[in-house]
Amino acid sequence: MTSPIHLAVLGSTGSIGQQTLDVARRHPERLSVVALAAGENIALVRKQAEEFKPRFVSCADRQLVCGDAVCLPPEQMALHPDIDIVVVALPGGAGLAPTLAAARAGKIIALANKECLVAAGAILLAEAKKHGAQIRPVDSEHSAIWQCLIGEPSAPEKLILTASGGPFRNYSIDQLESVTPEQALAHPSWKMGKKVTIDSATLMNKGLEVIEAHRLYGIDYDRIEVVIHPQSIVHSMVEFGDGAVKAQLSPPDMRLPIQYAISYPDRWDNPDLPRADWTKIGRLDFSAPDYGRFPCLKLAIEAGRKDGTYPAVLSTADEEAVNLFLGGRIRFGDIARLVGRALEEHNSTGSPSLDSIAAAETWARQKVSELARSL
Repeated sequence: MTSPIHLAVLGSTGSIGQQTLDVARRHPERLSVVALAAGENIALVRKQAEEFKPRFVSCADRQLVCGDAVCLPPEQMALHPDIDIVVVALPGGAGLAPTLAAARAGKIIALANKECLVAAGAILLAEAKKHGAQIRPVDSEHSAIWQCLIGEPSAPEKLILTASGGPFRNYSIDQLESVTPEQALAHPSWKMGKKVTIDSATLMNKGLEVIEAHRLYGIDYDRIEVVIHPQSIVHSMVEFGDGAVKAQLSPPDMRLPIQYAISYPDRWDNPDLPRADWTKIGRLDFSAPDYGRFPCLKLAIEAGRKDGTYPAVLSTADEEAVNLFLGGRIRFGDIARLVGRALEEHNSTGSPSLDSIAAAETWARQKVSELARSL
């Protein structure tokens, strides 16, 4: 019997982290959870540590005692020699430093953090290539593209990212203005964290994924298409030069792409994952996104095309605006307005360094807070 894969789960108390641990529960003979990193949810990480008995634990409470586990920062977990795969599910900018550490240590990285690729994708990918690290996408859309490309010697002609459209795909512009945080957090298809759920409702999430697809697969923005697919069964498609299209289909459940990022190149049996009943599904619908009602998608694609520090400003401005919306300080439509204003007023740095990216993120956070006070 082969030795189990040693996992570090960074962001273990978030949605992706918890679902990663669900996969580990299903495969105890294959997976050993060696490290857990969390944030403020002390009670849950303590419970997780009691169950999985990791060697290393990290959270906001540096004095937390979890059995015999040693307190270790996420960056140190990511490069520890006893870790085989680092699952990066930390939110926002908190994921960048550990991901870079894992890349420089030549690790396999199951990446669920969008901001790393959006803000500093060129740097991260260069470090991964230099040190022989593997970046395996966990996002269902990028996992789908990855799966469609495996074994294909020809480059794709087009990438087609699907989006559920969120709960407001049929809302008018006036209706969108009055959307509440509670309504926006009720996603019709996916179980996700608050930030990603709001981004799905504004379609910012899909815009960030367009930038990610460009980074991961080296495809020009003109050859990346977004389509609205409310059933969330087709997770993405790849079109080739002869017109053939490959798609990855399955019921919406993040445990599938999480498990594949860990098990690749094998596919492990998992009876916990749902199966599609095609006679009940009946039909699959596709339509073009409405940029007028969902301007965040257009803002993200434009920021990606401009590159430099624009993607970092986009990501950070959105994060700040979403926090303001969840706190009841701005309206749903103000998210796009604040992000748009920040991008308009930003002076970008070409070929940015980590320092210039960090400076742009600090500027974006302050700018959005300043602009919000004048609304």
